[in-house]
Amino acid sequence: MSQAQLAGPDLSDSYVSLIESGKRTPTPVVARLLAERLGCTTEFLLHGIEPRQRIDTELGLRHAELELQHGDPCAAAERFGEIVKVAGEENAMLAAHARFGRARALEAQGKIGPAVEAFERLRREAASHPERLADLPLAVALSRCYQHAGDTLRARDLANAALSQVNRLALNDGEIAVDLAASLMETEPTRGPRSPGLTYVRHVLSAHGVPAVVNRVDEIRSLWEASVTAAEGEDSALAVRLADDAIAAGRPARLAFQLARIAMNWSRLTASSGTEPLDEAREFATAAREVFGTFPDRVDDHARSLVVLASIQLRDGDPKGAAELADSALTTLDDRLGITAATARLVLAQVALSTGGGDVVTILHSARELLDSTRPGVSGPDREAARVWRRLGDLYGQAGVSEDQVSAYRKALEAAGVRSAMVGMTVDSALVR
Repeated sequence: MSQAQLAGPDLSDSYVSLIESGKRTPTPVVARLLAERLGCTTEFLLHGIEPRQRIDTELGLRHAELELQHGDPCAAAERFGEIVKVAGEENAMLAAHARFGRARALEAQGKIGPAVEAFERLRREAASHPERLADLPLAVALSRCYQHAGDTLRARDLANAALSQVNRLALNDGEIAVDLAASLMETEPTRGPRSPGLTYVRHVLSAHGVPAVVNRVDEIRSLWEASVTAAEGEDSALAVRLADDAIAAGRPARLAFQLARIAMNWSRLTASSGTEPLDEAREFATAAREVFGTFPDRVDDHARSLVVLASIQLRDGDPKGAAELADSALTTLDDRLGITAATARLVLAQVALSTGGGDVVTILHSARELLDSTRPGVSGPDREAARVWRRLGDLYGQAGVSEDQVSAYRKALEAAGVRSAMVGMTVDSALVR
């Protein structure tokens, strides 16, 4: 069929040529007219995919998202990958969303290198085809990934570029704002609580607070299973609706968890700065503790919030209250090893130093054993471990154990990705801050 034949009496053949070349987008009326003459559905003409195939693909995207948020990130990556193959280039929008999901699933698995490659490809695609993907969420995701990989400068550049964009939009609400605030909490602490990035974090916390959350895990699982059953019965429309309900049911908890982590880290930072008021930090940390305490599987986050509150009490001149909270964190962890347990021990060591009671060195040695039991980050430098090792070194110094102090500082450098070329070198604590 020639362009003139397709145009018929209603359209010009030059207009049809512009549609074919992608320089014009047909109106819904024109799309229906062209589809009738071509003997296909409007959906196929516009998207390169039949309605049933499209709704099945949309359902696949939702089930993959549920797998990512509430199931197995590895399975989610496989599901998203299958959708990319099915959608193909004929349906670039669905394919782009599936590739974005797969990149997030790779990040969730800790496969930071492949995730960065995937996000970078998507960012190039967003620059060429802004109608398919937005650049802002990709910049935030890349900032987060580069930070985890140890490329702090690149992470900070991306976070600042995203910050400029949200400031132009006056955007303090919503998931993108919360994602950016979480990223800035990782890239900005060295600049102090009053840096532009952390000022934005404060605005986001003011806009959202740390909302109370209800445990709806069973409801989400039930809706997800009902969606799968509906899909097996070939009721795709109902399956999509049920999957949407499951995703919506999980959204408040996801935002609450992220805001709770932001609030907890903000409280830790302001409490350690020694210059910020404690009332707000205590309020945020308490709210975070309540959120994490609602979910039995958030044990480590719950214990961290208790340790942050203990640090606040210690700074506020209440060593007894600090010790009780640190002991509560260790009880919550129930003999789990790792950084959180070690940090709780460091609070107890600080209490012993401030009150003159207890064997400080023994407590510090126990914290060191817990840190030694922590596997180093496989994706790059471990900033949190470096911070805790450095703090251990400071406390060894206060306890007068200089040899262990130097050893802890060296461990801090190693966790930060620095390797000493000089055996037996002395490391200044300022170097690892």
